[in-house]
Amino acid sequence: VWVAMVIASFGWGTAGVATRIALDNDVTPYRLAAYRASLTVVLVVLYLLLRRRGLPRGEASWKVGVVMGTTNLAAPFIFTTLALQHAGAGFLGLMTALIPLMTAAVAHFTPLEERLTVPTTVGLLSGFSGVAVRLLSGDSGLAEGVGDPVLAGFYGLGSVTSISIGSLYAKYRAGEYEPIGVAGIQHALGAVIIIGFMLVVEGGPRAEPAAAWGALGYMALMSSLVPMLLYYWLYTKVSATYASLAGYIIPPIAIIAGVLVLDERLQPGIILGGILIFVGVLLADRAERPPRQVRANA
Repeated sequence: VWVAMVIASFGWGTAGVATRIALDNDVTPYRLAAYRASLTVVLVVLYLLLRRRGLPRGEASWKVGVVMGTTNLAAPFIFTTLALQHAGAGFLGLMTALIPLMTAAVAHFTPLEERLTVPTTVGLLSGFSGVAVRLLSGDSGLAEGVGDPVLAGFYGLGSVTSISIGSLYAKYRAGEYEPIGVAGIQHALGAVIIIGFMLVVEGGPRAEPAAAWGALGYMALMSSLVPMLLYYWLYTKVSATYASLAGYIIPPIAIIAGVLVLDERLQPGIILGGILIFVGVLLADRAERPPRQVRANA
């Protein structure tokens, strides 16, 4: 279980580094997102064919696939790519830790009846205070005077919010669809949406450097397909709460990878903001975990 969790977290955590490598090789943002999504679709389809899985049936599967394709693939791919033009991979990696906090905040206003508790609210305040510190500090993780943490933070929060909304919808319809079949719809539709944006904003595809294609292939395989499959497997072995521990692993991986591979900077604003975010996540996570039953002594 832990091997699967670490591999999946490593793939997600290093996605920002691969994205910045592609951007540094002059791949434009919407083309980058479209290439990544298209390559991921090819891999997902190949996997479904090898497993001899056809298209899912049922209205619920298609509804969830459409929502997830928009909120958990197209929007995050675009927002993340745009954000990484203005900040380092470590900066954005810390934003992923906000997903459970944002999900808790959005869930309060949904029919799921998951109301905010006092510890969760305190966690939210701490987490978003961390975001404010990072944005106001002017530290982007890049060289001095380079980057725009406010703009990167805006795009990052857009990605986090979109993922939270999609995840809550999928949870609301849980039990009505087959996850791996929905993943096929999600990736195909997400790729179509992103390609549409690419054609409107940047035009058609063009020749890209080999280094860029290497980074894109890595993202499609190691940052998209492999983590997705590992997490479907994890959910058959452990609880969703246990699987969510990956949220603590991904940000440190993103920070370390950014420093080692891209020579990014671990600046004071990022450190202080990251600490506040992690305190917020820990508070919210503790509040959501069911109390352990104490066995009475005979």
